Amino acid sequence: MQVAIIGVGYVGLVSGACFADLGHTVRCVDRDEGRIASLRAGRMPIYEPHLDTLVARNVAAGRLGFGTDIAEAVRDAEVIFIAVGTPARRGDGHADLAHVYACAREIAGALQGYAVVVTKSTVPVGTGDRVEHILRTLRPQASFAVVSNPEFLREGAAIADFKAPDRIVIGTDDERARAVMRNLYRPLEAGTRILFTGRRSAELVKYAANAFLALKIGFINEMADLCEQADASIHDVAHGIGLDRRIGARFLQAGPGFGGSCFPKDIQALIKSAQDLGAPTRIVETVAAANEQRKRRMARRLIQACGGSVRGLTIGVLGLTFKPNTDDMRESPALTILTALLDEGAEVRAYDPEGMEQARALMPEITCVPDPYAVAEGADALALITEWDAFRALDLPRLRRRMAGDVLVDYRNLIAPDAAAEAGFHHIGVGCRATPPAPRARLARARSARRGARIGTPLAASPA
Repeated sequence: MQVAIIGVGYVGLVSGACFADLGHTVRCVDRDEGRIASLRAGRMPIYEPHLDTLVARNVAAGRLGFGTDIAEAVRDAEVIFIAVGTPARRGDGHADLAHVYACAREIAGALQGYAVVVTKSTVPVGTGDRVEHILRTLRPQASFAVVSNPEFLREGAAIADFKAPDRIVIGTDDERARAVMRNLYRPLEAGTRILFTGRRSAELVKYAANAFLALKIGFINEMADLCEQADASIHDVAHGIGLDRRIGARFLQAGPGFGGSCFPKDIQALIKSAQDLGAPTRIVETVAAANEQRKRRMARRLIQACGGSVRGLTIGVLGLTFKPNTDDMRESPALTILTALLDEGAEVRAYDPEGMEQARALMPEITCVPDPYAVAEGADALALITEWDAFRALDLPRLRRRMAGDVLVDYRNLIAPDAAAEAGFHHIGVGCRATPPAPRARLARARSARRGARIGTPLAASPA
């Protein structure tokens, strides 16, 4: 099939490469000439495991191409995907649909024969109606259908999610459009459930799914706080409830709060849409507020672990992206935590396997170093914020020997507390008891040297 994809951001690029790999002929277009030039040269604008290989293979096979001319891509396409960004609108939190509607107007001017216009972008309920209205107004005689086909791609696992999805949701009541979409996804049909719904229902499925997953994260984080006060283990609690098939184990990992390009934005858009429709989502509103509060509270946890002040101290940070296997720092908990540390007078030294370029642009005040052991050099405390696999097998004694202090705040519970204690760390996880403090003389000496003053009282105990 001939497929056009407008927008080569995360969703558009991954979807285009995967459709091409299924055997379709795909033309991806974007107004960003620099991005298109990079793609034509084989350089990916985002980090996603194996995406560069997938793109190169299909470009070489002649199934995938990139350009800036939307009309040219749309003219012969049987399926046209709108995959542009829908960021939160500045000031009110609604999804900004300006790019979606602009695409609809350009598509209207280029339609030739029958085509299915698909909103792949995450959009509020009723957006498809507006897209159809634009097309009908500008091209009343054109033959087309407007379909909703939300994406469920996880950053870091997007290719696998596309090729082996839990479900494919297609929102349309048009029988001809259904046949076209079924043919498009036919290579994935074996073993995959294709769910046909109304267009508005499909639009809401995406928001509802993200809100529910965010709710699970918020819930387990609050249970982690309770575990700390009750001297219980969040590992045991999460395992115990996750074995219940009605609940499931996924998204029950306690941490510093959720971030990324989807959850925060989509939750706010859902909240605003629900308010506009007179059906406020109070649970979702609470989850969003609790998540922002948690990020700030996680910053205070590290400050408290350093005796109540980090002024003049060097804090080493392992992991900056909102999750592993991506270079995306949007709404990352690290941004909130590092901002608080800098505001409190700390010097921050950081390393992330893929997020360093983003970090330099977003936080020029921090010092980026080439590896985890450079992070630890002379550091008074370490904060592990992103659960990259590269951090699972760190040489803990080597890490500890390079430090001036002994505090390790493990926001992802990635390091075994016993192993950390054996290496000489004062390990502070989330939702579990802290390891007994190691001798604090080194941290005390480091603070004394930086402040030029004697410390006559022991540091405050860290939170459990």
